[in-house]
Amino acid sequence: MSKIFMGVRLRRLREERGMTQAALARALEISPSYLNQIEQNARPLTVPVLLRLNAAFGLDVQLFSDADEARLITDLRAALADQGTGVSQAELRELAANMPEVARSIIAMQRRLRETAERADLLAGSIESPGTTPAAFEAVRDWFYERRNHVAELDSAAEAIGDALPAGRMAAGLIDRLAGRHGIRIAQDAGEALRRYDPGARILHLAPHLNPGQMGFQIATQLAFLEQGEVIDRLSDDPALATDARTLLRIGLANYFAGALILPYRAFLAAAEATRYDIDLIARRFGVGFETTCHRLSTLQRPDARGVPFFFIRVDRAGNISKRQSATDFHFSRIGGSCPLWNVYEAFARPGEILRQVAQMPDGRSYLWIARMVQSGQGGFGAPVKTFAVALGCDLAHADRLVYASGLDLRNPETVTPIGPGCKVCERPACPQRAFPMVGRPLAASAGEARFAPYSGAEGPAVAASRRNPAI
Repeated sequence: MSKIFMGVRLRRLREERGMTQAALARALEISPSYLNQIEQNARPLTVPVLLRLNAAFGLDVQLFSDADEARLITDLRAALADQGTGVSQAELRELAANMPEVARSIIAMQRRLRETAERADLLAGSIESPGTTPAAFEAVRDWFYERRNHVAELDSAAEAIGDALPAGRMAAGLIDRLAGRHGIRIAQDAGEALRRYDPGARILHLAPHLNPGQMGFQIATQLAFLEQGEVIDRLSDDPALATDARTLLRIGLANYFAGALILPYRAFLAAAEATRYDIDLIARRFGVGFETTCHRLSTLQRPDARGVPFFFIRVDRAGNISKRQSATDFHFSRIGGSCPLWNVYEAFARPGEILRQVAQMPDGRSYLWIARMVQSGQGGFGAPVKTFAVALGCDLAHADRLVYASGLDLRNPETVTPIGPGCKVCERPACPQRAFPMVGRPLAASAGEARFAPYSGAEGPAVAASRRNPAI
């Protein structure tokens, strides 16, 4: 626990349970004066007291963890920046640490305001809004993030099926299950669509160009709706989500189940640990692609068998983020794009290579990132091909568990690339790639040169290191 002054959270917990300080002090076997000092942040919340809280109330100790703080600070800074409000890092950290629900309420209000403004612009321009709004994608991403990108019910159910099938050769077994249990046959004539189900004829139409691994994933997705429909409906029936977000969440949950089926949890985790998370070796072991393997690695957060907590992202050449899943607290801004010094963008210039980067955010947290360009398409001359860069990152504390850390001096400041959450909310004053000033910071012109207000917090290593991205 790097942040152990959690008085406001403890006071809120006590008030929610309708307890006096004296009653809680008795339950924790401490004096009322000691409890009062903890609640006033005059004394730290120690590990023994935390354990007594857990024993007395069955609390998740993550309630008093700062794991979400970095993400919350970034979101809060972006929300306030949207209003042109400059707030110091110290104030943001204080609010996120001691009053996280207030911080989340501010973020939610700003998100609703932005969505309302976007809808107004669409109406003013007589432009029809698409069926699924950008806000729906963000809401679904947040839903998975709150669960550390791990959905226990679906994961366990998928594992029970996947363990009974041969790893890397599941398509045939899934076809038999689809026919034997549901009376559904396969036809590889779906054309441009990857999957299309005809309930009347009980035929699952699949694209003819799918390889066995892709075919297995599409069949598993259909099985999710057939065998886990009630669970998916219950999980997606979240009153906090809008209708379009619930629809999108159903698809996301079905895809989650499919990935967990073709890559069963414990077998996949064992292979990852045995290969030191070598993505190519794991992909060959299970007969899937690089991107699918990275995505599954970001979900290994079962409480009794955790893998490395990863952040997974997929971007196109224009910087559009089409996938973003996280089992850790790394977070880029929702506004203004991401950082051009991040190695995920260099992957487009070096196809076939896995790029490595030790990157540090402005708050001092460092991560090991790997990135690689991936392509998908039916092939053939003139046929359209989708090109993306996928990246997988983890906190530097876990980097020694990865084969990609081999040969890197993880503690050497000269190997670190200082990156940020996006120019609009990045506090680095001297970045050579800055596209525009941080929102809320005045820009002063001097001799035709743009100068930015100095950042008062701890600055990362020299910008000269920003181009040191070793590749393997």
